[in-house]
Amino acid sequence: MLNLKGKQVYLRALEPTDLDFLYKLENDTSVWEVSGTLKPYSKKVLQLYLDNAHRDIYDVKQLRLCISNNQDECIGLIDLFDFDPKHRRAGIGIIIVEPGDRNRGAGAEALSLLCDYAFSALDMHQLYANILEDNEASIHLFQKMGFEEIGVKKEWIRTNQGFKNEIMYQKINTNES
Repeated sequence: MLNLKGKQVYLRALEPTDLDFLYKLENDTSVWEVSGTLKPYSKKVLQLYLDNAHRDIYDVKQLRLCISNNQDECIGLIDLFDFDPKHRRAGIGIIIVEPGDRNRGAGAEALSLLCDYAFSALDMHQLYANILEDNEASIHLFQKMGFEEIGVKKEWIRTNQGFKNEIMYQKINTNES
């Protein structure tokens, strides 16, 4: 049986009660660089997003889940995006919001749970991640979880400091029958 619960965290669907968490995260300008966000989100727009969060991954090509700790607090988000059932691949992204919750194994456990789900329940052949070259914590996490560097997109992301390279990582499902 597939389980989206680990020792430290579990993955769950977005709930209406996550509005304030989502509002804080989506309007945090420090993460706009990787999310491609250009302007703040209103609570009304985010409420509409939450109202539609139940839609099927085959329909919207995305699955966003809350990373919750054992105290039932949402500490981050993990996504499958650009879901492509024909080619059996999807992008994967993760954010642990508070620095105090980072580097304690929660991200690795959440990533492991979502990879297992994608490979077993969704029958994905491969997952990929796009990581800015200066994001050492994410690079370490994805390498630790078996993702391999497959290329560099030169000057891919425009920032206030200039253009940055984005490294692409990939994990192939080695347990396919």
